[in-house]
Formats: sequence, C-alpha cells, structure tokens
Amino acid sequence: MSRIDTVLAQARARLHRLPAEQVPAALHDGAVLVDIRPAAQRAVEGSVPGALVIERNVLEWRCDPTSDARIPQAVDDDVYWVILCSEGYTSSLAAAALLDLGLHRSTDVIGGYHALVAAGQV
Repeated sequence: MSRIDTVLAQARARLHRLPAEQVPAALHDGAVLVDIRPAAQRAVEGSVPGALVIERNVLEWRCDPTSDARIPQAVDDDVYWVILCSEGYTSSLAAAALLDLGLHRSTDVIGGYHALVAAGQV
C-alpha cells in the first residue's frame, strides 16, 4: 500500500462518511455542503446547487471559527461540515484536516460529485 493510501485510510477511519443519497437529509438537518473542487473542474463537471464553494487551498482558514479569514458560517466547532470533491478522495483528507482543527462534525461525501450525479442529487 502506498503512503498516501495509508493516510487516506487513516483519515476515513475517523469520519462518518455520507452516501450521496443522505446528503439532502444532512442539509435539512443544518449541514453546510462545501464544494472544494477547483474552478476549472467545476466548470467541466458542473456546480452543485446550494453548495458553498471554498477551494481546497483555503478550506481550513475559512472554516476555523478562530481564524480572521473565517466565513460567516464558521460560528463554532459544532458546524456540520460536509465536504465534496469530484470523487471523494481529496474531500476525505480535507474533512480529516477539519477534524484536526477541532471541528468534530466534519465529514465528506462517499464518491463525491460523481456519486451525487449518479444518485440524482444534482
């Protein structure tokens, strides 16, 4: 197993990952869906209605409620962050990084954007 596969497995072991079909219920329960795909990828694949776009390189600063660069939704450690990437790999690492910041309700979408499309959620 490669080192990155090990890191990914360790990250995912800490998350309660969401199947695409459960994303609408999570949003109904107050989750904030964050699309971390780069602009070029969103332009090719499509956008996700209702998702907050925060590119990966600034995610931690925007979601950390103690950061001067936080977004208005980053009110405390109890925000339910659901991270979305294209296929569900980068989002797992990103959600684990939010856990490291103390944002204990962070997770990601299994299969990412492609899974949302396949499930008819986009």
